[in-house]
Amino acid sequence: MMNGNPVRIMLAIAIAGVMSLHWADARAQPSLSSFAFVQQDGTLRISGYTVHLYGIFIPPTEQICYTFVRPISCNTRAALALNFKISGDFVRCAPVATNADGSITANCSSGDTALSEWMLQSGWAIALPDAPIQYVALERIARSKGVGIWGIPVDGLGRR
Repeated sequence: MMNGNPVRIMLAIAIAGVMSLHWADARAQPSLSSFAFVQQDGTLRISGYTVHLYGIFIPPTEQICYTFVRPISCNTRAALALNFKISGDFVRCAPVATNADGSITANCSSGDTALSEWMLQSGWAIALPDAPIQYVALERIARSKGVGIWGIPVDGLGRR
């Protein structure tokens, strides 16, 4: 279970990253739709782009391995949860901003599921200060339930 101090530090780092965004005209950025590969930090790799999910910060979590799949998959718990959610589906992203490092911040979905909202609801993400108010509500609900980073593993993750 994470205490407030590391979360505040990670949130401050995330806020600093958000401050370096270069907001792009939505019409200037084409939407992305393809298979996504989840990186260890919870970003997505789609069609050669690194994509950050809009409005959330995915704090680092302990690394675990899925030994029941071949090849064995090891990653952080949050990244494994996200990978499990999108598992093989096309991910569609509508870019919101281009970051200084060339990565993109976008609203992404898999099937009918908004991924930022799902990460918050499952307790694997923290709503950023400029996120929509419903993101803050989803984070607070997950925190009160004690799921994800707030205490209890979700979707059976964490079993070895």
